[in-house]
Amino acid sequence: QVQLVESGGGLVQAGGSLRLSCTASGNIFSINVMGWYRQAPGKQRELVATITSGGSTNYADSVKGRFTISRDNAKKTVYLQMNSLKPEDTAVYYCYANIRQRFYTEPGDCWGQGTQVTVSS
Repeated sequence: QVQLVESGGGLVQAGGSLRLSCTASGNIFSINVMGWYRQAPGKQRELVATITSGGSTNYADSVKGRFTISRDNAKKTVYLQMNSLKPEDTAVYYCYANIRQRFYTEPGDCWGQGTQVTVSS
């Protein structure tokens, strides 16, 4: 089937930077939107940023100006560059992709397993 594998999480001090990567593999005809969501303890999962196959981006207000999303369509990979990190950015970050597996099938939502990002004060 389809798999999304994330990497790049970890522990960083406030003000530091991290870069997350997520690569899609498996039976893929095309990928529409890719993005990142996050979930902090006791909170609902929330959108961080998304990017279309054409490069249009969308960001949560809380990360605008600090995070940058990008993608490499040939590599089926999406990135999230996170700068000026704050303790409130601490969460499990999940990769998301809307993937069409066959030209004749409807696209479906796929999720990665999540990667922990911890920002210490």
